[in-house]
Amino acid sequence: MQVQKIDLFRLDCADTLCPVGCRVYTDTGLFGDGEAALGYGRGSFAALGALRDLAPLVLKASPLAHEQVWERLYRHSFWAQNGGPAVFAAISAIDMALWDIRGKYFGVPVWQLLGGVKRPLRAYASQLQTGWKSHRQSARTPQQYAENALAALEDGYTALKIDFLEIAPDGGLFDRRALHGPLSRSVVRLFYDRVAAVRRAVGEKIDLIIENHGNTDTPAAVQLAQAVRELGIWFLEEGNTPTPQLLRQLHAGAGLPIAHGERIYTRWQYAPYLADGSIQIIQPDIGTAGGITEVKKICDMAATSDVAVQLHVCGTGLSTAAALQLEAALPNFLVHEHHILQERPQNRALTLHPASPVQGAFLPPDRPGLGDSWSPLAMADGLHYTVQ
Repeated sequence: MQVQKIDLFRLDCADTLCPVGCRVYTDTGLFGDGEAALGYGRGSFAALGALRDLAPLVLKASPLAHEQVWERLYRHSFWAQNGGPAVFAAISAIDMALWDIRGKYFGVPVWQLLGGVKRPLRAYASQLQTGWKSHRQSARTPQQYAENALAALEDGYTALKIDFLEIAPDGGLFDRRALHGPLSRSVVRLFYDRVAAVRRAVGEKIDLIIENHGNTDTPAAVQLAQAVRELGIWFLEEGNTPTPQLLRQLHAGAGLPIAHGERIYTRWQYAPYLADGSIQIIQPDIGTAGGITEVKKICDMAATSDVAVQLHVCGTGLSTAAALQLEAALPNFLVHEHHILQERPQNRALTLHPASPVQGAFLPPDRPGLGDSWSPLAMADGLHYTVQ
């Protein structure tokens, strides 16, 4: 069995997401789908370009030899060694598709190939500052943050994540220059009031995650963490720009577990953070950190340092399916991120079997391969190329 051709595409943008993906075809009729998870933010065209550059290296390769293919992409692309999100998003999409083919070839879901078990995977509702499902509300007041949190609790979630300083009191985006420390007393008070309102509304049994999206610098993140530590925060995510030195400072000053990693790529880049204990929860993205092949190695490395795993998931249902497959096999799995974007109808229409949690937990898919595939709508939309 050999790779015969590869379709590459960037879909038209919908609700801040411009998905980039591929479909890898074999000479036996089997195919596999993958996603380069740079559809959020500004990077989707770069991911598509990297896919066009790397796809020829996969032609005529055995889709079952995922380790050899990964090494070929890494060693023969020049830019992958110590590379960044564009090249690794492309490698991730191809690797994801090869695992999809592998599962279909053996007739089992990927989690079985990885040695996992079918078990409930706890999830948290992510990015509640903009509401939840039909309760669409960009929160400005503490009461509105509480209302958004309660909307997610109705679906059975026991963990929530909110960026409390993304939206300014006037409803616009917060001026990021105002989020560099030392912070003014008014900003700290606004932050505290919003967090406290959510804690009062949801009670003491709900795990609450603070998301900063890297918009704060280290002094500001420390200041904010210290202000709300008494409110029982589960962990602080992306409090600053990730470097080993800055994360050591953040961990020492915040007094909270630190989650980071959606903008850290490959085991080589994770190694210094695991060595010095500056991250307690790693957040690699299967769609940007090298695919299932590489992220499994990162997570195994983390286990040797007693570091938990919460995979970053901010893409289509295909990224969700890939994450669930790996999470089912991880002994250091902590929780699954269920992003608000994955509940939007226009996003769910892009794959055939988009998964949804029940009472705040997922079950890994039973279908062979990843358990989800690009829909005909996705395959017909946007900008397409074929490499053969």
